Amino acid sequence: MLAPPLSCGGPCIVLLLSTLQHSEARSCHGCQSMTSVLCFVPAPSVLLEALKINMCQDVNKPKHYTTDYYMQNLVVRRGQEFVMQVTFNRPLAPEDDFHIEFTIGSDPSPNKGSLVMVTFGNRGSSSWSGRILQSQGTSVMFGITPDAAAIVGKFQVYVAISTGMGMQRSKRDPTTDLYLLFNAWCPDDHVFLPNEAERQEYVLNDEGVIYQGSSSSVVDRPWTFGQFERGILDACIFVLDASQMPIYDRGNVVKLVRVGSAMMNSQDDNGVMVGNWSNDYSMGKPPTSWTGSTKILLQYANTGVPVCFAQCWVYAGVFNTFLRCLGIPARVITNYNSAHDNTGNLKTDLLFNADGTPDRRNTRDSIWNYHCWNEVMIKRPDLPPGLEGWQVVDSTPQETSDGFFRCGPAPVIAIKEGHVCYPFDCGFVFAEVNSDVVFLKRDKYGNLTPFRVDKTYVGEKILTKAVGSQQQNNITNTYKYPEGSAEDEATMARAEGFGCERDHSDVPEDDLSVTVICVIGQDVQLVATFKNQGKVLRNVTAHLDCDIIFYTGVVASHFKDITFDVTVLPYQSELHQNLVVLKSEDLVMKVLAFLSVLQVILNGEPLLNQEMGVKVEFTNNFGFPLRGVNLSLEGAGLIGPKSKYYREIPPQATITWQETFIPWLPGLRRITALMDCQEVRQVTSTT
Repeated sequence: MLAPPLSCGGPCIVLLLSTLQHSEARSCHGCQSMTSVLCFVPAPSVLLEALKINMCQDVNKPKHYTTDYYMQNLVVRRGQEFVMQVTFNRPLAPEDDFHIEFTIGSDPSPNKGSLVMVTFGNRGSSSWSGRILQSQGTSVMFGITPDAAAIVGKFQVYVAISTGMGMQRSKRDPTTDLYLLFNAWCPDDHVFLPNEAERQEYVLNDEGVIYQGSSSSVVDRPWTFGQFERGILDACIFVLDASQMPIYDRGNVVKLVRVGSAMMNSQDDNGVMVGNWSNDYSMGKPPTSWTGSTKILLQYANTGVPVCFAQCWVYAGVFNTFLRCLGIPARVITNYNSAHDNTGNLKTDLLFNADGTPDRRNTRDSIWNYHCWNEVMIKRPDLPPGLEGWQVVDSTPQETSDGFFRCGPAPVIAIKEGHVCYPFDCGFVFAEVNSDVVFLKRDKYGNLTPFRVDKTYVGEKILTKAVGSQQQNNITNTYKYPEGSAEDEATMARAEGFGCERDHSDVPEDDLSVTVICVIGQDVQLVATFKNQGKVLRNVTAHLDCDIIFYTGVVASHFKDITFDVTVLPYQSELHQNLVVLKSEDLVMKVLAFLSVLQVILNGEPLLNQEMGVKVEFTNNFGFPLRGVNLSLEGAGLIGPKSKYYREIPPQATITWQETFIPWLPGLRRITALMDCQEVRQVTSTT
């Protein structure tokens, strides 16, 4: 700061002092001479001090779409201005030197973006910008705009003022801590989503539907994401801390979702959930008993111990909460007839013995009835243009990727076009949705010969919840072209260059086809229809293998083998009936779970911030007792996850469970009740 010419009326040296720690010796304007006499022109007598910081939550939260977060601190999104008010001990003077500091992590550094100094006036600024919006007396309103690539997490806020002794920070005040999130509303953020309806669904919707069942019989499963519930944002940050992800990488959405994918499972990094497909859940909760993500994340954050147990839809539901909570647009995907390519050859090989029985010992690939994963909407600056948009990320521990059980982000468009070389894990996802199923028979010498190929079974249907409704959205066409189309052939040609074998000319064509249907009556029977489209009579020896399997294709138990002979005339069909695979007295009709009535009844009309009651009624209409029954109740913005355990519910008995809650979020809300036990899994009711 330059001082104007001064005159003291006699020979002197004028030494100008200011709070900017700037001094300048100048000769007197009047006499232009130098002597040892000093004349001091004092700076303001009172040093500047910040007395109070107000984060202006009522102003900022609506503009940043963070009103729903159940927390005391301000939550904002990067790349967008927020305001804060600072009260000083006196009005600002032109020579006052100060800045506002935002720090994150245990060792903040300006070079790594974890120490940000927002300056005002002529001083050089950081990647965050600041301006003075209003100054009235001792109160000053500042506008702060974080960089659109800033670190995501919890920042501490200080006002730093220059004094004669250096920079003096304001006192630590936890109430001014700031949570900074990704911003789907900011075009410069790598998670930008231009459509407002999609932002409302994929960032702000705290409830959803996860699809299960089979491609021909889809089952809707309500799921409470609950990303705004108390403690969930801190729990998500705890997950990042537990991963030991460097603070300076937490603004990079590609790296962050990759770390999140690994941390959702506990396979190799002590992550959030323990997977269990054994059907023995005695050391934890069955995967079918969860109604949402919040209890899992809070338990992990409070204990640091992985939560028992999860399967693919639980991993996807919790990961979706993690992603949306941090501001990343995300959705849950269900792929029906999902292949698991263990060998990495981009096809699904099923091996059979010479007598036609499955060779389970040597078959490494498998096909799941369905598999759930997530998609995130992000830009990919690490890849060529055109590969941005929806990306597959999967936290179910299946195969390792760079040493950890994780998958993605893999561009959906790259999977569709057969660009399986791009990171991350495009080849594995390609096989999940578009691999050929190759049936191979082993002869007595151990040689494998393909005898059948199915090009349409894998990835038969891919679903996600529709925007703004509870309806299904079939997105199969975003992953692959119609089988046999010119585009599909081009895709396969590109994939073949990276090991995907689609030439099956060595497989003999067969004019004999078999269709098997299941008839459920008093006994479970199969009806097999053999169709001969050739001109030669066919004598067939058929082997029917009957197993109880998990949805992952893993055999739980084998209970029936039937071998029979059939003769099929040319151009004729032969029906083979009376194949009884399960007698009525051995059958527990789990498909009749709807006979057990589960109801959720509200006691009155819900009113915001007013206590009300809810009643859950369950009637066991089976002719046998239900043992080890878990009842769960949850509703985002209404009631946190509640559970109740019943050792046994006798036949025809009705149990009643009542709870009170206080709704704290407005809008259309849903409460889900779930009953789960060994005999009958995941019976749900929603109101």
